[in-house]
Order: sequence, then C-alpha cells, then structure tokens
Amino acid sequence: MAIDLNIPTYEASFVKADGTTYALTRPDTNGEKMLLVHGDTTGFEGTVQSEGPLLCRLSSANALTLRQRLAWLNSVTLGLQPSAGFGDRLGIATPGHIQAVQGTGVAPIFAQQSVRENTRIGRTPQQVMDDAIWGVFQAGWREAWGADADHLKRVEDIAAFVAAGYTFYTIDPGDYVDDDAETAGLAELQVKVDDLPSDELDTSLDDTRQRYLRAFTLDDRMLHFDEMILLKALAKYGAALAHTRQLTRELETALNGRPFELEMSVDETGTPTSLHEHFFIAAELQRLGVPFVSLAPRFVGRFEKGVDYIGDLSELEDNIAGHAAVMRYFGNGYKLSLHTGSDKFSVYPIVARHTGGRFHLKTAGTSYLEALRVISRLDTRFFREILELSRVRFEHDRKTYLISGKVENVPPTGSLSDDQLPDLLNQFDAREVLHVTFGSILDQHGKQLHQLLIQQEDAYFAGLHAHFVRHLEAFNMHLT
Repeated sequence: MAIDLNIPTYEASFVKADGTTYALTRPDTNGEKMLLVHGDTTGFEGTVQSEGPLLCRLSSANALTLRQRLAWLNSVTLGLQPSAGFGDRLGIATPGHIQAVQGTGVAPIFAQQSVRENTRIGRTPQQVMDDAIWGVFQAGWREAWGADADHLKRVEDIAAFVAAGYTFYTIDPGDYVDDDAETAGLAELQVKVDDLPSDELDTSLDDTRQRYLRAFTLDDRMLHFDEMILLKALAKYGAALAHTRQLTRELETALNGRPFELEMSVDETGTPTSLHEHFFIAAELQRLGVPFVSLAPRFVGRFEKGVDYIGDLSELEDNIAGHAAVMRYFGNGYKLSLHTGSDKFSVYPIVARHTGGRFHLKTAGTSYLEALRVISRLDTRFFREILELSRVRFEHDRKTYLISGKVENVPPTGSLSDDQLPDLLNQFDAREVLHVTFGSILDQHGKQLHQLLIQQEDAYFAGLHAHFVRHLEAFNMHLT
C-alpha cells in the first residue's frame, strides 16, 4: 500500500535514540495514526517505504518493541508522591491528561480501568495499556507515570493486568465488608468474628485484644478501642482483610519479583469507615505483610459520579482531618486515596491541606463527559441521539452506581436549542445520567464518537486540559 511520506508528524513524539528515529505520524484528520521507524527496524511490524522508513500500525506488538527501546514508555511505581489517576474510557485522552498534569507536581496514572468498566465497553487491560502508551509517545511525556489495575475483586482477573505490565493494583474487597456489623449488638458481633477465616488472618481473638484494647495517641486526638469498637471493626473488615491478603499473595506470585504498588479500597461500601476502623485496617495490613501504598476509606457524605460532594463540608473536613491523622500515625507507610474523585472541587483543598501532599486522586468518567461536551458543540444532532439513548438506558445502567440523579429532571432534547446543549454537561442530573450510561452509548455509538473526537482531537485535548487544571490547581496550591 502506497503511503505518502509527506504527512504531518506529531512534533512532541519525535525522538532519536541509538541511531534510530521514531515519530508518530498521521496522514490527515481522517487517517490512521502510525509509527514511523527510521534506522534499526528489528522487531517492528510494518510496511517499508521506498525512501527507507518503516510505517507501523499502532499494535500491541509494536508498542512492546517500542517500550523495550524507550524506557519512559513503561509504567513505573510512584511511591508516596502525590498522584492522580486519569480514567480514559475512549482510549484517546492521554495527551489531554498530560497537558493538564505537566508542571503540577502530581504524578500521573494514565492507564486506569476497572474490570467492571472494561467489561461494559469491551476493552482489555492490554488495550488500555497500549492506548496510554501511544498517548504518552504522542505527547512526548518523559517523566514517570503509572498504570492502575483498578478495583480488582477476583484472583482470575489478575493475570491479564500482570501480562500487560501494570504497576499499581487496586484491590477492592468490598464484597467481603460486612456492613451489617455497623448496627449489630455485642453478641451478634461475637458470632460474626467467630466465623472469620482465622487461618488467613493469622491471629487469635485474644491476641487481637492485646494489640488494640488500649488508647492510641494521634496528632491531635486519641483513639480508644473498647470491646465493642474492636469487635465491630473486626467483624466488618476481617473477611475483607483476609481477601486482600489472598489477592496480594497471588499478585506477588504472578509478578515474580517485579516491583508493584498496592491500594486497598473500601470506599464502595454501605457505611463510612470510622477512624478506629481505618486504624485497624492499616495496622492489620502492616501486620499481615501486605505492602500497600495507599488506602481508600469510605468518607462521610456522598461521593457520586461526575458531580461535586454532597453533604456537610465542615463534617467532611473533620472526617478527612481524622483520617489523615491516622495515616500519619503509621509514619511514611502510605497515602490517603480519594475515590470517585471526579469533579469534587469543594473537596480538593481539604484533602491537600490535611494530607500534606500524601494523597492519591482517582478519576474515571469525567474524561468521557468532557468528550460529550465537545460533541455537543460540534455535532448537535449526534449529541441529541446520545442523550436520548442515555435517557432510555439510565434505569438499567444505574444499578451498579450510588447516584441520586433523576432522568425526569433532565430537560427533553426537543426543548433545548443547539446553543443550550453544552450547558447540560453542567447540570447535576444530566451529568449523572450521561455518566453511568457510557457502556450503552459506546456499544451503539462508540465508533462514530471515537472517529469524531479523533478528527477534533485538539478541541478534545483543550477541553480535558481546562477541566483537569480545575482538579489539580487546588492541590498544587498546597504543594508549592
């Protein structure tokens, strides 16, 4: 196939290493992006041009070969530095994420997708990783970045993420958290504790009592465990700790010595994580030898998808201050993680102020919503189709999400002028309706949506930059 070599090249992608030149090229706005390799082409699969260079598809095999030559294309562990995860359901957002994060002092995680999200949109961990790699290459990002195997719940889901080279693993043992312990009496709690997998927890109740039935001094407060508080924490989170330890062992075996980071997430549960429970979880993870770098508790109030915090901010501030004090009790062991972190603009200064920069922010669907904002401006007919399908699919698709948006509060598309459509992305109910129906939209309209955004990628990246600068600037103020 003849390909005109006088095609635009993404300037930031141009690199020469060990006598070989690499760049990302694109024939035109409708064309397929390709990798140009001039020099040593060993290991690459592509078409040799008459002038000498090799033009390669953006395949997994070519990404792997390129990663072996250019070290910065490999995800790495990020440690305790402030970090943020940027979910990308479309696989094309990374250059926009890079524009927003550069210069902020926040370490980025560019490849981040949960098993649930991958299942809904038919992507694999490898595809998510490859999309991030090509985005990093396109934008010329040379600094450290991570890849998050998000919300892992089952042993059988580990292998695909390990094979793709992920470095950050979020274990979600929420299915093993016993929310009923919150209102159980002492006798019922004792029964629940007796049923826990004691072998996996590697302790006895008597030994547990000896460790915890006393007061612990934090920065600005005391935590005193009595029998009721301890049994509640053990009954509520004991099985979750055992499951986390099991998955960690499987990870260590699968990774076979490769460095990795682990987060334990208990944010998607029915009841908040008390300060005593946070303390208990962190102490037990350390005792069990689970090498966690961050912990995501369930804070007070409501953290819903794609909208700001719902609840009393003064209560939340006291809650976050307490959780940060618990974190500091354990020295430099881990950082505090904020899940469902998209668009929580009132929360970011609080987190930054109380954690002293030891935080991880996890966002997901907000990049998809910004894609829809671009669509609402560029193709109003198409956006109306998306909105109408979202209205139809909302009640079905919302089932796995904790949200309060109502489809009846979303204005019918027929009542809106074209100029009013972008403002829907600022309306509470519309944001949640559009957010949770992403699987249905991508199933029916994914190819068209993807193609339009590729054609208008500068507009999409500009939108992502503006949106995520709002996320990160509050943190940056407290990091500088």
